[in-house]
Formats: sequence, structure tokens, C-alpha cells
Amino acid sequence: MKPELYFIFLFLTLMQFLQHIQAFIVNVDAHNEECFFEKIETGTKFSITFEVIEGGFLDIDIKIIGPDHGIIHESEKESSSRLAFVAATAGIYTVCFDNQKSSMTPKLVMFSIDVDESPHRAPGAPGEDEVGHTKLEDMIRELSGTLTSVKHEQEYMHVRDKIHRTINESTNSRVVLWSTFEALVLVLMTIGQVYYLKRFFEVKRVV
Repeated sequence: MKPELYFIFLFLTLMQFLQHIQAFIVNVDAHNEECFFEKIETGTKFSITFEVIEGGFLDIDIKIIGPDHGIIHESEKESSSRLAFVAATAGIYTVCFDNQKSSMTPKLVMFSIDVDESPHRAPGAPGEDEVGHTKLEDMIRELSGTLTSVKHEQEYMHVRDKIHRTINESTNSRVVLWSTFEALVLVLMTIGQVYYLKRFFEVKRVV
């Protein structure tokens, strides 16, 4: 294969793997639960990445349920995490974000469910060309997974930067308001002291 055709094939195959990569943002109301479903084949690797970007103490409960309705993972008060699994059985896997313990605060959650492409092997002994293509597909799949991780990390870093910037702006506003209040109190106390001292040293005439 010519180098030009090789790189074109590499690029097109890589774009085919990347076209299913996307992140979602969901609003989970108080006393509510939001669930999402993904059909996964046996032996396929999949991962769930999420981060709470707004609401309360930026934490939420998460639960992952397998096709047999058994709980694969369950944790409480998570702010962010990346969970990776291998599908033991084929079927529908459920990811639930639970905000039922919150009294009145909704939570905004950014998440993604990444499912690796299952390798397809031709029956029988592979030929030399098939071995080369198989190695190339494995390399592309590995590169695709790495790019997916980088993409998600960039997205979550952007979200964290937005959260930290909001916290900093809120903190700065409070500091400015408190400093203004302190300055106003100091001015009032100074005026009061001057007035008191003026009255104290004032010479009163006796008529």
C-alpha cells in the first residue's frame, strides 16, 4: 500500500471510530433519578465518565446495572469519576444518576458513555494481508481510545475551569462587598469620634 493511501485509510478509519464519541449534559431534579441505556456485546470494554458541574455541593449518586438487573457499581456523593468495565454478558446496561437525597437543589451532570468497538475476525487462519489489516485496526482502535481520553479530559478541564472561575468571581464579589462595608463602618466611626471629641473639649459658657 502506498504511503498516501495508507494515511488516507488511517484517517478515514479513525474518523469512523470517533464519530460516536460525544458527551451529554443532563439536569437531575431534586428527589429524581435519570437513567440512560446502552446496548453492549459480550467482552466489550466500556467506560462511564461524569462530573457534576452545577448544584448543591457538586455531588450525586451513581448506579450501574447490568442486563440481569444486577448492580455492577454503586456509589454515593461522587463529584467526578471515570469507571471502566468489561461486559460479562450481552444486553442493555443502565447508568442512573440519583438525586433523590437532595431536598430542593437540582444537579447538572456532564457525562459520556464510551463503548469500544468489538474486533471482527474472519473465520479460519488469517492471511498475511488480513494480519496486516488486523494489526492496523488494533493500532487505530488504540489511537482512537487515547484520543477519546484526551478529548474527554479537555472537556472536563474546561468545565472545571468554568466552575473555578465562577467560584473565584463569587468570592471576589463577597470580598469587595465586605471591604466596602468595613470602609463605611470605619468612616462612620471616625466621624463619630471627631464629633465626640469636639463636644468633649468644647468650652461651655455659664450664663
